[in-house]
Amino acid sequence: MINVRGIHKIFDKNKILNDVSFTVAQGSIYGLLGSNGAGKTTLMRIIAGILKPDDGQLHVLEESVFENVSIKKRIVFVPDAPYYLPQYTVRQMANYYRDLYEGWDEDHYVKLQESFNLDENKKISQFSKGMQRQVAFWLSLSIKPDVLILDEPFDGLDAVMRKKVRSLIIQDVADREMTVLISSHNLREVEDICDHVGILHDGRILLERDLDELKADVHKVQVAFKEEDEKLLESNLTILHQEKRGSVLLMIVKGEEQKVITEIQKYSPIVFDRLQLTLEEIFIYEMGGVGYAIDNVLV
Repeated sequence: MINVRGIHKIFDKNKILNDVSFTVAQGSIYGLLGSNGAGKTTLMRIIAGILKPDDGQLHVLEESVFENVSIKKRIVFVPDAPYYLPQYTVRQMANYYRDLYEGWDEDHYVKLQESFNLDENKKISQFSKGMQRQVAFWLSLSIKPDVLILDEPFDGLDAVMRKKVRSLIIQDVADREMTVLISSHNLREVEDICDHVGILHDGRILLERDLDELKADVHKVQVAFKEEDEKLLESNLTILHQEKRGSVLLMIVKGEEQKVITEIQKYSPIVFDRLQLTLEEIFIYEMGGVGYAIDNVLV
């Protein structure tokens, strides 16, 4: 559905994207993560056809997207700061989108009004930031796009509305196999909705994995021994992080689960617990592995 191969982008002699490659399957929700300045927004604008890559190949719906009007009509990009025509009401903006996008569904627009409960005859500029974000989702989902690209989509939404928007997106993915690409710094939100994630760092894809597989490959454990545990630290374990809390050693370990368990049990721990690991923690320690500062981050 989205196929990115060897994309490069340079602004003012600064290399923003460097040989970026990844694939987003049809009907999936892909979370694009990364540090500040990693190039996420630039990459999303290229995928949406707003920017042209300097090199590489990009296909959305099996076609090149830049200056391809027929494909752009099937893609909706919601930026981190949505723009609306000055002085337009929601209804006027809806009419504009209806004329622009062939997929516009008026019945769906009316149905979604019940979910967002906003006055369609009010000027969008008079809404709060969170309400303007709701308008963006209301209009975007009414288009029924094949591809929905979201940059920091939940910024400004309260907890109830975040849950409602997530449900609406998931419903469209289930009903129509809509493909979704999300970039967000709120990793807990990404974890709740995405089935696949990629981490962009320094203009490159650091890793991309199915979310369940990624979690299965990184483990959070706490162990304690009768004697000193230095031998464990010198073992075959790939330890991403460790810290001592009294007599208990807390570790983030990378590797196949059963091999990690077997290796630790060789040292006969008197305490051995596996703790729930969040996507946020995986991100922190994967980024730490490439030199990104994670000082003072608590596990």
